Amino acid sequence: MGRREWDLEIGGLTVRVRESGLPDGVPVMHFHGTPGSRLELAWADVIVAMSGVRLVAFDRPGYGGSTPAPFGLEAVARIALRVADQLGLGAFRTSGLSGGGPFALATAVVGRERVLAVGVSSGAAPFQLVPELLAGLSPDDRQALARLPDDPVGAAAGFERGFDLRAALCDRQALVEAFGPLLSPSDRRIFEDPMFGEALLDDLREAMRQGARGCAWDNVAWIGPWDVDPTGLACPVLLWYGDEDRMAPPPHGYWLRDHIPTARLTIRGGEGHFGIMAHLRQMLDELIQA
Repeated sequence: MGRREWDLEIGGLTVRVRESGLPDGVPVMHFHGTPGSRLELAWADVIVAMSGVRLVAFDRPGYGGSTPAPFGLEAVARIALRVADQLGLGAFRTSGLSGGGPFALATAVVGRERVLAVGVSSGAAPFQLVPELLAGLSPDDRQALARLPDDPVGAAAGFERGFDLRAALCDRQALVEAFGPLLSPSDRRIFEDPMFGEALLDDLREAMRQGARGCAWDNVAWIGPWDVDPTGLACPVLLWYGDEDRMAPPPHGYWLRDHIPTARLTIRGGEGHFGIMAHLRQMLDELIQA
């Protein structure tokens, strides 16, 4: 099993990349959540290797070690394809957790037949097309959203104000308290678990190292109008959600299932947003077999 990190220069940006698993394993590119970083699945290096996977992850612009820059779904998809080119991946599969889900789908849209399958765990659907999702936004996020599509920079500035996590990142208990209202009982158990809790804390601290600009542009990309259309995807799309998810509730999964012809939806009872931490091995197996 190997793990390594390095910086790639792509389109004038520095992109921090992490690779783990088997060097000759099945290539899977993972897109971290909002907020998140390339370290999101670092706790699972052994599982990744046991699954026979070569897992590649990178920080989106403004996260972790990557240069800040405005972006949308298509722009990140093109970065992902350039990362794949530089690593010699050829055809590969994509995976996305939460806010990373739209980027996993976008990469399949832009990459066409190069992306063999997509896995989305608790991922966001197009907010503009699901009224009940828009209704759940905070007043500040609604105000930021109102600037789109004409003023993405202004919208990003508005979204950024909602991502002050400095107090939450002091320790594990502070993290649990900060996210408390958003955690289902199963999510709370994960946050309170010493191993997973420390892994989440490490990931979020790295994610926010440069501030919240990456988070803001994530929200512009997928709370605002999507600049790619996933409904024409021909590759298998696997969707995994929890019926008690308070961050990406099942209507996200229902919309994707109903609008992507190749989608297959799994709803797990009694689970919340972070089912990937309990089911990653199964998810990777299903993604490889898809």
